[in-house]
Amino acid sequence: MIELLFVIKLVVAIAFVVGLSLLAENVSPKVAGILSGYPTGSAITLFFFGLEVSPDFAAKSAVYNMMGLSAALTFVYLYYLASFYFKKYNILLASVCAILGYFIMVWLLHFIEINKYIAIIIPVAFSFLYIYLFKNIQNIKIATKVKLSYNILFIRAFFAASIIVLITSLPQFVGSTWAGLLSAFPTTLFPLILIIHFTYSKEHVHTVIKNVPVGMFSLIIYSLVISMVYPVYGIYWGTIISFAAATLYLLVYRQIKGFIEKKRVKM
Repeated sequence: MIELLFVIKLVVAIAFVVGLSLLAENVSPKVAGILSGYPTGSAITLFFFGLEVSPDFAAKSAVYNMMGLSAALTFVYLYYLASFYFKKYNILLASVCAILGYFIMVWLLHFIEINKYIAIIIPVAFSFLYIYLFKNIQNIKIATKVKLSYNILFIRAFFAASIIVLITSLPQFVGSTWAGLLSAFPTTLFPLILIIHFTYSKEHVHTVIKNVPVGMFSLIIYSLVISMVYPVYGIYWGTIISFAAATLYLLVYRQIKGFIEKKRVKM
């Protein structure tokens, strides 16, 4: 059973990273950035918290996962700043700054006495803050595609899967607070950023980053619904309901965005 769960975690995480990377190439980094906020790493970790510990534990962790999304947004902001500032060892230093910033933010967040209202307000406020801070970043499409090495793609996807396996093992050692906060680590977004950065340029990465806060509302909704439905409906129906809520947000956002852009063109 343990071996099967391990394989499932690896396969799902690898599929998400590869899928987002191909989406960035064939559609646009903008779309990949928005969809990177779609429940992926957090969904996997919260599901396995529920499967391996209990639905109640996963529901409590989901509240802290929402708080942890503030740290995930700080992660992408620091990656953006560092990749913009450093000329040498750009990817390495940007990654180090982002990871350190994430863990410092998580450490600060764990001191806050929270309820569901605070857990919603803080990441929503951070999302709007970073939407504002990223507003001047240009949306750049990939003009000349580079054939991705399957070896490199798999290695980075395996890296994402390894993080997910590590985080889903945390409940054995820590409580729902730390497990929830750490489950917000951008497990699928970070490898996606690395793949785009290595293969193309930091400008393409910045396009992905610019659109992450918009997609993050989907994750906030997902974790909020998980916290409410897991104890009632269990992890299977609870996951389906939560994904439906997150998907509905993205569909509504797409419709509103399309309507606004059409009006702008007419003007």
